[in-house]
Amino acid sequence: MHFTLEAQRIASGYLTADAIAIDATCGNGFDTLFLAEQVGLHGVLYGFDIQELAIKKVSERLLESGHLNQCRLFVESHSNLETMLDPIHFGAVSVIMFNLGYLPLGDKSIVTTPESTLAALDQSLDVLRTGGLISVLAYPGHPGGRIEASQVSEWIEQNANRLQFDRFQDPNNSNSPILWALTKKEMATNTP
Repeated sequence: MHFTLEAQRIASGYLTADAIAIDATCGNGFDTLFLAEQVGLHGVLYGFDIQELAIKKVSERLLESGHLNQCRLFVESHSNLETMLDPIHFGAVSVIMFNLGYLPLGDKSIVTTPESTLAALDQSLDVLRTGGLISVLAYPGHPGGRIEASQVSEWIEQNANRLQFDRFQDPNNSNSPILWALTKKEMATNTP
């Protein structure tokens, strides 16, 4: 299974041509471009990466494809996504994609951390619409990746009352990427 393509396949079922989406970890921009194409010219895509080089590459990729205008890109940690979103988009985001780890072909010492990722996941639940998707792709095979994947798994268990989820991993490879597809449940309301 190609986990990045599977994450995109799943996400496509949650997106319309006017949706609000977030790429929480832009990297080289493959998910960013996919999301921009899906939300179209009438949607909005927010993109985050802590590396200026990543945002520069993503901007160029989006400009070449004609999808830059609907994108708001930030050299910023995904742990600050709530502060960067337009308040009118709170509770309206359809898809948030995380592709954890390091920038492919970049500096492997700069990685996502459990602290920033868990903070971003907490905020994601606040800004995601009911029925929306959080896609998290983690890589246990790199230094620190196993700890981050474990803490994401614990976070999902702690929020099981708010999420429906599927988990994908190659059972024959202990270093296989792990993909979680998390759908935000409708919260029960207390009525007298």
